[in-house]
Amino acid sequence: MTRYSIDPERHELIATWGTGEGDLATRIAALPAGTDTDALLRLARALTHLSEAAWRTYTHPASATASQDPNTEGWHREQERGHFGAVADAIAKPNLPSGGATIASYSRLLESAHQTGRSLHELADTALTEAVLGEAATELAAVENAELGDLTGRAQQAVLLSREDASPVQVAAADRLLELDPFGPAELFSAVDPTAAAVAAAHWLAVAAEVTADASGHDPDQVVQEADNIEALPHETPTLVLKLIDAGATPYEAVTDLVRHALRITDGLLPDPDVLREQLDDLEETLADFGDDAPGLADVELRLTPLDPKRPARDLLEDLLTGIHACWLLHTEYDDLDDEDDDTSAEVWTDEQVEQHQRRSRKRFAQLVREAAAHREPLV
Repeated sequence: MTRYSIDPERHELIATWGTGEGDLATRIAALPAGTDTDALLRLARALTHLSEAAWRTYTHPASATASQDPNTEGWHREQERGHFGAVADAIAKPNLPSGGATIASYSRLLESAHQTGRSLHELADTALTEAVLGEAATELAAVENAELGDLTGRAQQAVLLSREDASPVQVAAADRLLELDPFGPAELFSAVDPTAAAVAAAHWLAVAAEVTADASGHDPDQVVQEADNIEALPHETPTLVLKLIDAGATPYEAVTDLVRHALRITDGLLPDPDVLREQLDDLEETLADFGDDAPGLADVELRLTPLDPKRPARDLLEDLLTGIHACWLLHTEYDDLDDEDDDTSAEVWTDEQVEQHQRRSRKRFAQLVREAAAHREPLV
């Protein structure tokens, strides 16, 4: 989301947002000289809340719910997204206190807009009001562009957000990047929505696992875990995704289910109590195997999600790319790379020779993965 702040030295209202590579800032308006700082800070806070509410409609779209019937979660999300067109009017004509009370909107988006409008009413500066109305329009347009898969300009901040759904446009963009470099180019983290990038990465991980399984003889859903014997790796999440795909889930289903589950936990909800009960039962059985030396349940911790709940989509993307790296590691143990540029007579290779060999090995593995991907159904 975009954050708004006050520069007390220059008397300016400033907006800042992330891009995946750093933060950008722009001046929204000059502030009236001598204005109460607390009033200006209330305006900045209200605008930040407005941006947060607007971007939540992007990360939690109605399309990610099972139903949009009246009074369901999907219906409420659809209603909230539909309030975009009323934001400007709420800012220009906010609900003002009357008789010691103020009407509050049930919509987080509209209430943030009314709070912004009340702050502007208190400041009573026409130029500032016009600048804020223009800024609100810019922010809402960024959300709309991100929904369409266009992450240019202000919409680039979407690369830092975890979304419950994945735009086909963004999945296709990530798929093209991974076709160029199956190990994952840097652009995946700065130009593509992370959930969509993770969907494409799960697809390419499944292909890489099949290539590695053919060479090693291991099952495709076990190759990342086997690679952990070569190099310490965060193998749990990639292995889980491979198991889900092996069980019939599509890359889209595997990724969005995991991200959605993590986001529910971030919101303070427990989406699957039955699964937690099973985990607790398994944990009790494991502890019982330790006998009298086993710690009590109060002394152990249990992960509610395999992902980082503060950044689940980007965390998943990182793990899936690590899984592709793991496939290459295991593949090199079984692949007879016949390269005339290697000096096989040397008992000990120099660091430079090792690096050159690894580059050629990665290039060969990437080509094998591309060839295997060409025989699978298109991702989108």
